[in-house]
Amino acid sequence: MATPKALILRAPGTNCDEETGFAFELAGAQAELVHINELVSGRKALADYQILVIPGGFTYGDDISAGRILANEVRLKIGSRVREFTDQGNLVLGICNGLQVMVKAGILPPLSSDGTQELTLAPNDSGKFECRWSYLRANESSPCVFTSGMGIMYLPVAHGEGKVVANPKVWDHTSIAVQYCDEVGNIEEGYPHNPNGSEQNIAGICDKSGRIFALMPHPERHVIGTQHPRWTREGLKESGDGLQMFINAVNWVKST
Repeated sequence: MATPKALILRAPGTNCDEETGFAFELAGAQAELVHINELVSGRKALADYQILVIPGGFTYGDDISAGRILANEVRLKIGSRVREFTDQGNLVLGICNGLQVMVKAGILPPLSSDGTQELTLAPNDSGKFECRWSYLRANESSPCVFTSGMGIMYLPVAHGEGKVVANPKVWDHTSIAVQYCDEVGNIEEGYPHNPNGSEQNIAGICDKSGRIFALMPHPERHVIGTQHPRWTREGLKESGDGLQMFINAVNWVKST
């Protein structure tokens, strides 16, 4: 098929769009940075793409709460187009602020019947912004397209509101895709391995189809070997641990 196209959504305060676009280009996709206003006005059409990405940053300064303003724009202004996009079997990825936006927009997980959230991102238990590298382990039983075949990975985190708190009912239609762990894959470790205090050490979630996925850590910040903080001591790897997520997405689109 033709080269898969990824739409990297931008808004005031987005700051990881270039890195995310680079990661998708490295994985074999065509990435385009598109401002939310271009979708709202119709100058760009979501239907022209196969992957929608909401990257990291601090959209609208995270005023009110992290990701809330962009989430409202997405839900109220282009919500029907996003639903049509997902109903057609396309992929959606949210990274850090993107997870916060997706949760508050009701993209992942969907809002309950009365319009309330069944999952949210609360302030970190440490009471401070956590910026560090963390070990993660992909959940082998998750249907997540992006983490398929992945095991332990090492990715940076950078957030102040990353603690996953959920209504137990949410797991009826949502899957835990990635969890914080130690260097050998133990997912029972607490802080600092779990940087925010998330329930069940959750770092990323996906829907039951595996096509809609979001996580707090930043895979786009570790796609080449020299981005690893200890590569000069431990040796240069061919690629960074996060690259496989983007390759998995591109390969999935090509296969459908």
